[in-house]
Amino acid sequence: MGPSAGGGYDLSFKILLIGDSGVGKSSLLVSFISNSSDQISPTIGVDFKIKQLTVGGRRLKLTIWDTAGQERFRTLTTSYYRVYDVTQRETLTNLSDVWAKEVELYSTNQDCVKMLIGNKVDIDVERAVSRDEGMPGLVKMWSTVFRSLH
Repeated sequence: MGPSAGGGYDLSFKILLIGDSGVGKSSLLVSFISNSSDQISPTIGVDFKIKQLTVGGRRLKLTIWDTAGQERFRTLTTSYYRVYDVTQRETLTNLSDVWAKEVELYSTNQDCVKMLIGNKVDIDVERAVSRDEGMPGLVKMWSTVFRSLH
């Protein structure tokens, strides 16, 4: 993250979506970039999208990487979104048992921004992780405060 080098934006951020395969990382990315909720194919390898927007009068460039749930892409960036599927409890467990450890071990910036996203909340009948269970996961993994967006 840092100031632009004349690229038409004030700040540039790299964001990496990590978590188990099938939790909805690609769906979040496509929804954010194109405001579409269409069904998409699973990511193979790595994909990224760029979105430019203005927030508070500042022009931002977001480069968002989608890793297909593969650890080998763990060193791509210094800002992380961790995604789990509320219909599959093990995807939340894997965030703390696998993904959080990978980020702490391989991140070059321990002060990077980290967010926990519980995805697929619209499939309430299949929900395996309650909101009350998922939210404290953020505090446990990063010893921080949390804010609900839903």
